[in-house]
Amino acid sequence: MIYYVDASKTGGTGTKEAPFSTIQQAADIAMPGDRVMVMPGIYRESVNPKHAGTADSRIEYCSCEKGGAVITGAERVTGWVQTEKDVWKASVPNSLFPDRNPYTTLVSGDWFIASFIAHTGDVYLNGKSLYEVTTLEGVLHPEVSKASWDPAFSVYTWYTEQDTEKDETVFYANFHGLNPNAENVEISARKSCFYPEEEGVGYITLSGFKISQAATQWAPPTAYQEGMVGPHWSKGWIIEDCEISESKCSGISLGKYLQPYNDNKWLRWKYKDGTQTERDCICRAQLDGWSRETIGSHIIRRCEIHDCGQTGIVGHLGGVFSLIEDNHIHHINNKQNLAGAEIGGIKMHAAIDVIYRGNHIHHCTRGLWLDWQAQGTRVTGNFFHDNTLPFDHLMCSEAMGAYGEDIFIEVSHGPTLIDHNLLLSLRSLKLPTEGVAVVHNLIAGALACVGTGVNNGSVNYVSPRYTPYHLPHRTEIAGFMTILHGDMRFYNNVFVQQEVPEFLREAEKHMRGGAWDDGNVDVGISPYDAYMTEDEWKKEFEGYCGMGSAPSDRYYIPLPVWADGNIYLNGAKPWKKEQNPQVLSEKAELHVQETDGTWRIDTNIPEILPQTTGETVDTERLGMAFEPEEKFENPDGTPIIFDNEYLTCLKPWMAQA
Repeated sequence: MIYYVDASKTGGTGTKEAPFSTIQQAADIAMPGDRVMVMPGIYRESVNPKHAGTADSRIEYCSCEKGGAVITGAERVTGWVQTEKDVWKASVPNSLFPDRNPYTTLVSGDWFIASFIAHTGDVYLNGKSLYEVTTLEGVLHPEVSKASWDPAFSVYTWYTEQDTEKDETVFYANFHGLNPNAENVEISARKSCFYPEEEGVGYITLSGFKISQAATQWAPPTAYQEGMVGPHWSKGWIIEDCEISESKCSGISLGKYLQPYNDNKWLRWKYKDGTQTERDCICRAQLDGWSRETIGSHIIRRCEIHDCGQTGIVGHLGGVFSLIEDNHIHHINNKQNLAGAEIGGIKMHAAIDVIYRGNHIHHCTRGLWLDWQAQGTRVTGNFFHDNTLPFDHLMCSEAMGAYGEDIFIEVSHGPTLIDHNLLLSLRSLKLPTEGVAVVHNLIAGALACVGTGVNNGSVNYVSPRYTPYHLPHRTEIAGFMTILHGDMRFYNNVFVQQEVPEFLREAEKHMRGGAWDDGNVDVGISPYDAYMTEDEWKKEFEGYCGMGSAPSDRYYIPLPVWADGNIYLNGAKPWKKEQNPQVLSEKAELHVQETDGTWRIDTNIPEILPQTTGETVDTERLGMAFEPEEKFENPDGTPIIFDNEYLTCLKPWMAQA
């Protein structure tokens, strides 16, 4: 059955001749095999799909024209009254908000920096969100944000308060000479745009929509993870060819379901550390039916995701076995009006057998953050750049002082495979982790946080983080272990030292030796100089039979490192135990440029590289990640043989002569 929807029509029955006026009317009755065709127009609704499709008979929601059908969580506000030269006032009835009032609901949750006061709602001028301030004075006399990546627009501010007598929400906003009654001014009114209220509504396709402006809540791994769009703890969704933007927190959620007695427990109860409540969440999910057969296996492809406050894509547990490919993710958390440990272009826990392929991720305060259980995870053929803080003023306390990087892998045991990527930010890989293979990448940023960043931050007591590992290609937990560090492989990469701004060099001096980040901005594998080779590590166990020996450190020393076939340019530094590093003297030029929305790389690197690499890299050569004893292989268990040419990942992005 095909149902039709057209916002310009009323009173229809869903036929092509008499379409429904809302998507929800179709979502109430669509069954497996049905398709909902949505005509261009603005749909101010929160679509709640009522029925699931099946693996063989999906339910499809399609925009008839790509980007023509707009689902928005916002409502337009008119009737603004000028109170000062640039300041205007408007009120709306609280009955406008169907689920919760976003202007009395504060952003909050585990790992959110509570000193940041922000409501889940926002005010938009011609589709772009203004900056909330906490006093009317901040609207009357706005100041440039020290943390924003767009400081010029940060003086467009708004403030809200409640008129309890009239049961209204009151807004004040500084429009800097613009008349809001002549512009498109909106407020976010709904917490989602396309998201089932019930769990288990799987096998849905969402295709070709423009989706924006939802009042989403902070989405840590220990909470019910809201998103503007998402499958809500189900299986087999496809989200494709959509533009997703201006979610207060997260654009797409592949995240965790609600565990009522363990939801933001660290924040609410306080007495058990967040790391422990996260372990509790994972174990409880196993009891509640989290498995390969019931959850995950989603596809997100060819979407543009931008200008969200926390993440473009977020997930914990619910995104397992998924494919995220060919997306353009950019300008995430650039307002920096939210702060905490859950921010990035993509932030996913438990990315078990998830493949990130062919994505373009840039101008995010962090590119891809794989936190806990990056097991069987593969990051391949992606283009990362400009994910390190670009301006010296962003190193202020308001910006949290975090550098940002292309890929952050945290306290995971692997196997995590990073291959054929362009990692061009000033920091490429943050690695407080183990069990990673880095193969055939162009790496023009530093390796940071090597050997640190894995404890909980206790001052006087040992506080290691025990994180789980799983049966290969399954969700069942095989064990828990701390991070020993090492178990790293670097094969056939090209490392290029870029010029580093002085403010980052200066910041590194203060961060060096820190518990969470060493601030490193020097390119190459030299941070692993103190680590053993495989042979050196094995010698620690010679003559030991495994029964009743004297106390020893052998089981807690860092694991070995492997490196071969890597090339170093512009002073990038090899691992001192690497057998055959190729340190070239030629000057490498590398510039990322954007023209009319098209991104290209201008470089001479292919001209100065040798024609062939060293030995072929494949699953057999990479071996297995130590703790889970799982190979670097495809999700179906078949081996991988890597392309043996340097920088095949560069060719699609090179500027044409």
